Amino acid sequence: MELSETKKKEYIKRLLLSRMRILINHGFYGLLLMHMRFALNETIGTAATDGMHIYFAPSFLDDLSDSELDFVLMHEIMHVVLKHCLRGEHFDKENFNIACDIVVNSNILKSNNNNPASITLKKYGESMHIAPDGKEGYEYTAEQVYAMLKKSNDPGDKLQGKSTSIESGGTTMFPSNASGLKSDSMGSGNQISSNWDNHTKWDKHKSDKKLWDQWSKHLSDAVKAIEIRDPSNARGLIPLAAQRLLHELRHPQLDWRTILTDFVQEDIVDYSFSPPDRRFDDNPFYLPDFNEKDEKVADILFMIDTSGSVSDDMVTMAYSEIKGAIDQFNGRLEGWLGFFDSAVVEPVPFVDEDEFMSIKPQGGGGTSFDIIFDYIRDFMMDEPPASIIILTDGYAPFPDEAAAQDIPVLWIINNDDITPPWGRIARIKI
Repeated sequence: MELSETKKKEYIKRLLLSRMRILINHGFYGLLLMHMRFALNETIGTAATDGMHIYFAPSFLDDLSDSELDFVLMHEIMHVVLKHCLRGEHFDKENFNIACDIVVNSNILKSNNNNPASITLKKYGESMHIAPDGKEGYEYTAEQVYAMLKKSNDPGDKLQGKSTSIESGGTTMFPSNASGLKSDSMGSGNQISSNWDNHTKWDKHKSDKKLWDQWSKHLSDAVKAIEIRDPSNARGLIPLAAQRLLHELRHPQLDWRTILTDFVQEDIVDYSFSPPDRRFDDNPFYLPDFNEKDEKVADILFMIDTSGSVSDDMVTMAYSEIKGAIDQFNGRLEGWLGFFDSAVVEPVPFVDEDEFMSIKPQGGGGTSFDIIFDYIRDFMMDEPPASIIILTDGYAPFPDEAAAQDIPVLWIINNDDITPPWGRIARIKI
């Protein structure tokens, strides 16, 4: 049924007032909501987000009190800022959706001084916030909670309820500044994947790298603004999950890059006393000349472990670390990026950051290191890599050093438990 203009204005007013309340009471969430558009769509059944809009079914919106509406908006914006729709690609969707909701709700609960009413909808009850181990979800990432759910004897539908079909219908959309009302239509066959939060729109803008880069900046800007008021976050104004994510974005771990510098430095520059630097001919001392061999460090093969024992956080961290390495060498680093579990996904060449970021992970089976060196022997010996950098948890048998065929190998291990028997070793931790 088409909404009247009067009814649309009522909804606009409610949503804008809710955003204002959140801005006053929970500045971090409110600042992020300033970048979000709102949309009305009865087919959603309840509420949803696609990273660009927060959708509401008008009937669901009608049932919400003001405090409940505030919670729903905070819930949806947390999914966006934590980039849940970009994660868990190889996971069972139902359990991953549950894990994401647990993490989000627990962070919101903590932001409201652990008041259960702050995450409760009268029609659905208190929202899930406890991880399967009995601890609060804010202590974990969604991937960690997912791993617990998979080990649990209780299937997701016991925790969350069965899916419910929603029939198709029209959508009324309006931007967050309430200007430019327009109508749109959405597809049919939407499914509710939780008690009330609909995750079916998560794929809509999943491949829009620019959008998600913008959200990284929005997160950073919001945290900076809040830190002016509370530099140590003593009052907990910034959710722990957001702090964790921002730390990963701001501070990719550095220890292994020191090793990486030594590992490839000779490929970048050559300090040589022959010939000497002619700029200092009149100097009584001979100084080494700086002779660039190549414009870039080339032919480095990065291999990321995507086996079942490696979490999405680890894969995300690996991306962050390699991107940091590219930045470290001012973009003068190129090579291949590949993935492996019990088989090798063909490495994809990259020559700059954009090409690197466009390569998507694949895998999810068991782990074998032999296959990396078998692949190099069988398919890359015409143009062998100058060095091999393997990011892994190390939980697999190591081949003999001879398998590397005299190519230098750097193992990047994400724990303190495993030590490869040969090659250079560095450690990074989530």
